[in-house]
Amino acid sequence: MSAATGDKYEWLGLPLKSLVAILIGVVLLGLYIGVLLFGENSIPVLNKLKNEENYLNKKRQEIKISNQKLQKEYFELLQLSE
Repeated sequence: MSAATGDKYEWLGLPLKSLVAILIGVVLLGLYIGVLLFGENSIPVLNKLKNEENYLNKKRQEIKISNQKLQKEYFELLQLSE
């Protein structure tokens, strides 16, 4: 028991109020880490968005190439009609 602080409840040499504060802090930190890992801004969501970005970039490149071919064909047809 701690006679200096007047706190009669101790555990592992710490006053009960300190232990409760530490416990609350640990729980809140755990919740925060849980939200980071599994929430709407989580790592799986980030990976999904990166995969979607890669897919869209590939699709954009394919459409760009297709557009170039179609423009070439269009201008060739314009030249033939003149």
